[in-house]
Amino acid sequence: MSIKLTKRVAADIMGRGVSKVRVNPTALAEAEKAITREDVRALIKSGGVYAIKEKDNISMNSKLLKKKRAQGRRRGIGRKKGTRKARASLEYKQKIRGQRRILAALKGEKAIDNMTFKSLYRLVKGGTFASKASLLGNIKGRGINISDDKMKQLKHI
Repeated sequence: MSIKLTKRVAADIMGRGVSKVRVNPTALAEAEKAITREDVRALIKSGGVYAIKEKDNISMNSKLLKKKRAQGRRRGIGRKKGTRKARASLEYKQKIRGQRRILAALKGEKAIDNMTFKSLYRLVKGGTFASKASLLGNIKGRGINISDDKMKQLKHI
């Protein structure tokens, strides 16, 4: 395992960001040899991998508000700014990115030519397709042959 991967796994275990995880220079060789999560846990326990102390510059009032919001309070209609569509933009982004990944994969495999890619890309951007399945249905309707195995694989990209 590389140090980069060791840091990522350690960040996941410790619940911190990768940029806050440090590897002790004396344990560098051990960190490179770490293969499993258990190895990384052992490094953390021995002090070979550690996280920088979290900053504690949050006010008591904001801590209280954060706790209340975690309980579901202070999220009523009067607190909301922006339309429902604006607040649900994450769902839109995930849908669009998935559809764009499908188009990129098909273009990379030369299943669709550049002109078809561009026209489909514009349609995706405009929100024409409700899901990846509807995009793939449209592609099949255009007479582009994609095997059933490939279709299943593309749905899970």
